[in-house]
Amino acid sequence: MQKRKLLVTHHAPDLDAIGSVWLFKKFHTQKYGDAKIAFVNPGSRIEEYQVEELGVDLRDVTHVDTGLGEFDHHQKERASTDICATSLVHAHLLEVHPDLEDDQALDIIVKFITEIDHFGEIYWNDAGSYKYSFMIHELIRGHEFINQHDDESQMHFGMQCLDFAYATLTQQVKANEIINQKGIRFELPAGKCLGLETRNDDTIKAAQKQGYMLVVKKDPKLGNIRIKARPDAAIDLTVLSEKIISLDSVGDWFIHASGKMLLNGSVKNRGQKASPLTLEKIIELIKETFTD
Repeated sequence: MQKRKLLVTHHAPDLDAIGSVWLFKKFHTQKYGDAKIAFVNPGSRIEEYQVEELGVDLRDVTHVDTGLGEFDHHQKERASTDICATSLVHAHLLEVHPDLEDDQALDIIVKFITEIDHFGEIYWNDAGSYKYSFMIHELIRGHEFINQHDDESQMHFGMQCLDFAYATLTQQVKANEIINQKGIRFELPAGKCLGLETRNDDTIKAAQKQGYMLVVKKDPKLGNIRIKARPDAAIDLTVLSEKIISLDSVGDWFIHASGKMLLNGSVKNRGQKASPLTLEKIIELIKETFTD
């Protein structure tokens, strides 16, 4: 029977401490999935009597971001901006699970944590903007202000944030792959546009970030269609909505007051009926409407 492991990090865990524990518990589940977590003063190692009180064998203890061991980076020889506890754990996991090498979302998270742990955010564009206060490492600090001395709660909160970030990044990485591999590109006087047949909703915003002035997406399973123009696009979808509604007596359509969104179903409105119109037909209507 697998003995239960103990992960030890420092009190008031920051993003690096949380990231280290999260990596072990999420991606090395066979060994650390049900591991206990304990906290010590920064730089310290857990005492043997404390390990015994937790019912864990001393050989099953792993220190991260503290203790100057394998997964700590506060030694002089590791004084590099490319290394943090999270990156050290990640490197170890790549040896144990080589398939993680292809996980781009995970790589993004590890590089972000490493940058934050070395105060890299002071070099960001508009670094003094309050918008950065909404980022994960600042929210963890906010948790610390409100729930002081509650290490377990802070760890749980941070790990949940990383779960959510990982899920979002996985979708975004896949969205960019779908755009590059499956996108139907066409031109309007207002600029370049894109058609997609996919279930991935992140493709719309990802395409807009790439400069596409209008994106139309049809869900191949549910049949719903979403058409969005960038806020700065010289496009008003109102006329297009009138044309579509005159052809489609089945689907439910909603035109946003801005004239930039024409929607046939969404996760926010689950009662809308999907349109039978094909992606190709919608693109044809778009071209007819917005081409001089």
